[in-house]
Amino acid sequence: MRQELMSLPKGLAEEVARNLVMVANLLDEDPEQAYAYSRIALRLASRVAAVREAAGFASYATGKYSEALAEFRAARRMTGSVELWPVMADCERGMGRPERALAMAGEPEVNKLDKAGQVEMRLVAAGARKDMGQADAAVVTLQSPELASNSVQPWTARLRYAYADALLEVGREAEAREWFAKALEADQGGQTDASDRLAELDGIEFTDALVESDDETAGDAAIEAVEAVEPAEAADVAEVIETAEDVEANEAAFDAEVTEPAAESAEDEKPAESGKADDDKS
Repeated sequence: MRQELMSLPKGLAEEVARNLVMVANLLDEDPEQAYAYSRIALRLASRVAAVREAAGFASYATGKYSEALAEFRAARRMTGSVELWPVMADCERGMGRPERALAMAGEPEVNKLDKAGQVEMRLVAAGARKDMGQADAAVVTLQSPELASNSVQPWTARLRYAYADALLEVGREAEAREWFAKALEADQGGQTDASDRLAELDGIEFTDALVESDDETAGDAAIEAVEAVEPAEAADVAEVIETAEDVEANEAAFDAEVTEPAAESAEDEKPAESGKADDDKS
């Protein structure tokens, strides 16, 4: 990408690069914002293949499959690469043309893909089969050496998950559960919701403890719990009040003890002062 941008004037290249970085950073978290940045980059440098590819992925992430396909085709014409072939086929699915996606899965371009690309193409083809109502064929499409392998690759979790989902759709629940578990085992980056699917199959429901329940039984139980706590709290309050009263009484007694000797001392001193005054008069 850097090499492609070197064909642009330096200032323009830097501006385009900044927009492409924003596309990459926002693509997963905020696709709409990523799409907006991609349109800026596209307006600035539409003849750069990397820009067309980035615009394609931003359109794809926001469900604009027709735009995405046009951008991917443009990038492919510029580079001659076939690496975008699977996502181009998936755009055909997104546009409601699964038969075209399936036809692309049989084209010679698939043989030029690397292993990851071929697995991706298999996933797209299986999805197209499901779109066409051919659930059993989708199961067969996903059966491959990559699925049977015990080694974990970047595509392993998604491939196992897709196979489990296909098995579930044809009613093979026990096998589906096994493959969801295998998908979860390989899913180190949280690419799938295999754990949720497993819980669903096992009949486990998760409840948010912070959400109030409308269940009357739960409400009654909560009231009883509060009532059980209140007497103890009342006793604690009474104890605090009693302790405070004791403290006040002790303070009053202490003040009295200190004040009485001081008063007596003052009385003792008065005659002496009076005698001294008489002596002065004398």
